[in-house]
Amino acid sequence: MAEITYKDAAHVCEDGETVLDALLRANADIPYSCKKGTCLSCMVQMTEGDVPQDAQKNIRPSLAQQGYFLACMCRPSGPLTIAQADDAVIYGRAIVTGIDKMTPDVCRVWLRPSTPLYYRAGQFVNIRRDDGIVRSYSLASVPRLDRELEIHVKRMPRGEMSNWFFDQVTPGDGLDLQGPNGDCFYVPGTPDQNLLLIGTGTGLAPLLGVVRDALDAGHTGNIHLYHGSREATGIYLADEVRALADTHDNFHFAPCVSGSAAAGPFRAGRADEAAFADHPDLKGWSVFICGYPAMVNAARKTAFMAGATLPNIHADPFDFRDLRHEARDEVEDKPDLW
Repeated sequence: MAEITYKDAAHVCEDGETVLDALLRANADIPYSCKKGTCLSCMVQMTEGDVPQDAQKNIRPSLAQQGYFLACMCRPSGPLTIAQADDAVIYGRAIVTGIDKMTPDVCRVWLRPSTPLYYRAGQFVNIRRDDGIVRSYSLASVPRLDRELEIHVKRMPRGEMSNWFFDQVTPGDGLDLQGPNGDCFYVPGTPDQNLLLIGTGTGLAPLLGVVRDALDAGHTGNIHLYHGSREATGIYLADEVRALADTHDNFHFAPCVSGSAAAGPFRAGRADEAAFADHPDLKGWSVFICGYPAMVNAARKTAFMAGATLPNIHADPFDFRDLRHEARDEVEDKPDLW
């Protein structure tokens, strides 16, 4: 049991309980989203006490040195005094420069940060509206190829952020940006390594970034991208991806449709099942998996059983939701259920 002091109020953190859970139990006003140490929405700053190392695992070293940590990952061993994170440290400003509504429920958004963002293609950023709502989006852009950041937004029923992008945002509008975050990105150094990429819905965004990054870096190993959706309308940017495959002999693209009869250029079935059927032996491969959490978790296990080592399996489950509205049954903005 430990005492947590936050905004001049003392709260009890039970043994084994995280700081975030203790504060939520006490109805304290603290931002949060994923509760898994991924989105960084619950970052706070320690002013007195000791923070467990695990609570700073995904935080930039410069912020960790200033006492910043993730409330959802912190199980304190002693008393802690914490303060709300300094906005100027965590968030920067960005301007929307363009929106392309590619399908009725998927749009492509370009952003220009007010200060340069040093990132890897495939990582994600947290975007915050002026009213405080935060969501996470993966980056499809490649730093050395693109002047602006590119994200893909899927419209969700009752989705506060996704419908805002579709219905209200126009070029010139501003928003807050935090990141980059995540380790789902291409690492140069083994150009002859085979790459397997599996994504559902807007999970295409980070994978497309990884593919473009690898090809531009001169990757010579085979690159296989499987993009899946329940319906054919969920397969977007197919022509652009095929054009990339047409100009690179080592890049292969398989769009997969699982919920209806596949026709024309689409392959019938789920993207993960097709990928593992085609590539049962993944020893020495690097695997990237993005999209619906159930698929990502199952595919991660299958990839490991097929011979891929854990350091070579990069996963990004799109499961962020605003947990303050648990009555909602939609996972907003990221996933497409096959």
